[in-house]
Amino acid sequence: MNWELRLQLAAHPLAYPLVRGIGRIAPVVRVPKVGVVVSDAALAKEVLADTAHFTKTGPGSPADLWTPVVGPTVLLNMEGAAHAELRRKLSGLFTPRSVTDLCARVADEPMRRLRDDLATGRPVDLVTVVRDLVGAVICELVGLDATGAGRAWAAGTAITSMIRLGRPRLTPAQVRRGKAALGELTRPAAKAYAVGDPATVPGRMRELGLTEEEALGAVAAFVLTGTETLVSYIPRLVALLHDTGWLDRLAAAPDRMDDVVAEALRVTVPSPVMLRSVAADTGIGRVAVRAGDRVVIATISAARGHGAFDPDRPHPPAVRQLWFGAGPHFCLGMPLAYAEIRAVLGAVLSAAPLSVVARRAAVRVLIPGYERLVVRRG
Repeated sequence: MNWELRLQLAAHPLAYPLVRGIGRIAPVVRVPKVGVVVSDAALAKEVLADTAHFTKTGPGSPADLWTPVVGPTVLLNMEGAAHAELRRKLSGLFTPRSVTDLCARVADEPMRRLRDDLATGRPVDLVTVVRDLVGAVICELVGLDATGAGRAWAAGTAITSMIRLGRPRLTPAQVRRGKAALGELTRPAAKAYAVGDPATVPGRMRELGLTEEEALGAVAAFVLTGTETLVSYIPRLVALLHDTGWLDRLAAAPDRMDDVVAEALRVTVPSPVMLRSVAADTGIGRVAVRAGDRVVIATISAARGHGAFDPDRPHPPAVRQLWFGAGPHFCLGMPLAYAEIRAVLGAVLSAAPLSVVARRAAVRVLIPGYERLVVRRG
């Protein structure tokens, strides 16, 4: 059994076979107690782009999960003009210059240590390295000092670990736990916003015209979308390149990095499922859907249906960047995610050839990944 399959089954021993099995039946299937499951990439992009008929705020949508925990003004659970205006205000945080500056402040030193450790032949657990880096980036975004990196990671996973495919909303007890976890990060962010220092990201949000509610909602979105996905993806990327022989090939041809990263995103699919609610009666492919229906976009099936890992094969247009969404909800933080991915992968490639000397799959997690992935030079 290959390691990608092991990771999927360790995280979702029942849901993963169910979703992949549904995708083999038909592009769109209505499944009792789950929703209308979409497994075709082109149809998935149509749904994501069609905000007149599909919404993130109706029954069974992301809003049912997130709003009780994070409040109503978060990019994850907004639509229409208010969503577009908040994206406009936040876009200045993710320009190429802003992302480069942020990564220089946060990533340069830990990536230097990673290079040194690998160069001297020390075994390195990449999961720990990436977790610390991602936590430090989140700390920078929310106004915490670097010592809070562990809290940033814990807050994100405490919330996402409660999500299940068959659970359309959180229980009151889970909402309380989620709010408590998130409060660990929003409290310092609120202080940074109040001070208004533009050297902090909450201070810059205030300078950009965000209200305090919008700023704290953005912090919540960063925590929920910017932690577990990257901690899952980057070690999986390195392991996949190692297992397929591409790690050495990429070290010899670093100009192929973007192709390899994109293909690994297609295979690993850091956002394996996306949810929408039907806002007005319409159809998805040959299946009629009614207002209030829950739509489960099986990104994992839509992306992986195009074959095994092969960076030499161009992506069909419908698949390209599907894991970042489509339409008005396309991931605003994509430039920052790519910068973090390139930083770690560049450090790893500097020490090639590498061997994976130990690994263990994570269990009971929302996004499949490694609990441990130890690499060493040689």
